[in-house]
Amino acid sequence: MNQWTVRSNTGQMIPFGAFTGQRWTFGPPQLQRFNGQAAFEMQGSVVQGVSSGTGMAKVDDMMAQLPAGVAHSWTGASFEERRSGAQAPLLYAISILFVFLCLAALYESWSVPFSVILVVPLGIIGAVLLTGLRGMSNDVYFQVGLLTTVGLSCKNAILIVEFAKQLQEQGKDLFDATLEAVRLRLRPILMTSLAFGFGVLPLVVGSGAGAAGRQAIGTAVFGGMVTATVLGIFFVPVFFTLIRGFFQSRRDRAGAQPREATA
Repeated sequence: MNQWTVRSNTGQMIPFGAFTGQRWTFGPPQLQRFNGQAAFEMQGSVVQGVSSGTGMAKVDDMMAQLPAGVAHSWTGASFEERRSGAQAPLLYAISILFVFLCLAALYESWSVPFSVILVVPLGIIGAVLLTGLRGMSNDVYFQVGLLTTVGLSCKNAILIVEFAKQLQEQGKDLFDATLEAVRLRLRPILMTSLAFGFGVLPLVVGSGAGAAGRQAIGTAVFGGMVTATVLGIFFVPVFFTLIRGFFQSRRDRAGAQPREATA
């Protein structure tokens, strides 16, 4: 490089060696940066029986003990898992609200959707209990099964509430219409619930590649289906009777209030 020349401001050709120097030095073969900061990448995996969320929480605890000025960020699948986990409560709320609004538009009533939505916690209880008994974690597969449980729980409640509403509109008393609806729809509820339960049973006992995801979804759906069916048969009529009676009494009181005469 000392033999190279450049033209100066006076037009003369000056060699590089007149104003520069060279020496050998050493440096890293690659410089990694993340968001404009010097960084290095770490990859790891959890041991068998420990969820990825638990492993990420442990890494957060270890990084919090490092000196000031050292930070960490998640990328790839871990970043997507952390972001999707934070959106889970909002997703549940939107799903339940969507079901409620669809039922309100279908039946043109506020009492019927309330009666149906109240059965959702019964299904969630079964999903959480069976998942906990099997030692599984709250991962993304469990959350998918939980959303499925919301729809299945509402399905059983709709079978009872819809017939009770029709019988009441035909002139029957609220209590008698509810009991008659339960008697008429008991067999269809049991048949559809058993069919769906046995349908997801292979997921619950699945094995082979990807079995953990199938087991998580199947366990959540199966547990929610059992409790939503067993408890829903008894609680849905109670919910419908109380809420329907409450709305009906308010409507009767509003209609009984005297109106002011106008000139």
